[in-house]
Amino acid sequence: MKLLIRQGRLVDPVGGIGGVMDILMEDGKVAVIGSNIFEPEAQVIDARGLTVCAGLVDMHVHLREPGFEYKETIETGTLAAAHGGFTSIACMPNTRPTVDCQEQVDYVKRRAAEACGVHVWPIGAVTRGQKGQELTDFEALKEAGVVALSDDGVPVQSANLMRDGLILAHRQNLTILSHCEDADMVKNYAVNEGRISRQLRLDGRPAIAEELMVARDAMLAEETGAAVHICHISTAKSVAIVRRYKRKGVQITCETCPQYFSLTEDEILSQGTMARVNPPLRTKADVEAIIEGLKDGTIDAIATDHAPHSAEEKARPLTEAPSGMVGLETALAVTLTYLYHTKELGLSDILRKMTINPACILRLPTKGRLAIGSDADVVIFDPDEEWTVDPERFASKGRNTPFAGKKLKGKIKYTVVGGNIVYQEGV
Repeated sequence: MKLLIRQGRLVDPVGGIGGVMDILMEDGKVAVIGSNIFEPEAQVIDARGLTVCAGLVDMHVHLREPGFEYKETIETGTLAAAHGGFTSIACMPNTRPTVDCQEQVDYVKRRAAEACGVHVWPIGAVTRGQKGQELTDFEALKEAGVVALSDDGVPVQSANLMRDGLILAHRQNLTILSHCEDADMVKNYAVNEGRISRQLRLDGRPAIAEELMVARDAMLAEETGAAVHICHISTAKSVAIVRRYKRKGVQITCETCPQYFSLTEDEILSQGTMARVNPPLRTKADVEAIIEGLKDGTIDAIATDHAPHSAEEKARPLTEAPSGMVGLETALAVTLTYLYHTKELGLSDILRKMTINPACILRLPTKGRLAIGSDADVVIFDPDEEWTVDPERFASKGRNTPFAGKKLKGKIKYTVVGGNIVYQEGV
């Protein structure tokens, strides 16, 4: 099959290619990039006035299957990814059963192969059952096809176990993605410790609970020489810690999520459980530090931490509802609205953090780039089109978003995976 994208504005953070161009894709690969390409047998997408780039890569998604299919399935999650411009997503292992052995990795891969075509890359658990007591078989997990390791949602509390894990992961050339919160300090608290928690008379999740674990894992990465990736970084001091260790040459990378540079803890007062997420929404000063970390390169990637929950679960009281929000279908628009249209980051810098950078961290050499010979994974969008978020129109089963009713700028028009259109607006 041949697909020709005509007259789109190409943005390529890797090769620096830009301008209005045609892109011909054939047999799942990018065949030609140029002007006035003539190919009468190709299906044509008219991309005039639109931006074209490599398909987005989300390195932090919760697909909930197996075990929690009432929240999300691999099928609905990949559809949501396609609607959001993501052509590759990496799914966390906190399912039931946990993705901690070859059998469960095989299940995820099999279900993904039956879905809409978006690439699903399994992440394996660091510890068996995510119980933090015994390491999984990293070698077997890698052979089964995991691209990284994580106990996300249940931080590895033991420094000694984390150290052993980093040493073994380094031997397998795998990165550990670390959820950095001290469990004893955060318990199941719902909001950031500070002005809002005091106003609501609630126990809060202190920033230091994240920062202590970030510092611990940075030190362990330095000592072991292993690669560690800090998930959903949210505080100013956490950014400063990562910045310092990067300057020392430590193999440390990190991500943040759109909510951490667009919303503050005040959102809890108006949004309630829809604004409950782990780590929690922080202060205005933290938001400013996150943006600065994105600008100076300290923060490598923008991920969604897509975490669907049922309406019944999110209808519970704030202290009892589960944490998390969906993000696959709003991530690019939120990012463009709060970073690009505010002139904080250029479009190429934003796309670098949503394509090639996460692909490199996960060691996916054929993803996140758009060049001749690369995989034909492409997203086409209008960075300026304004739209109102309506969760009832989501492909995801999850409707739990604090952006409901908000106007955002940046609309996905097409998502292409392997040269096949997997999403087209209005179709």
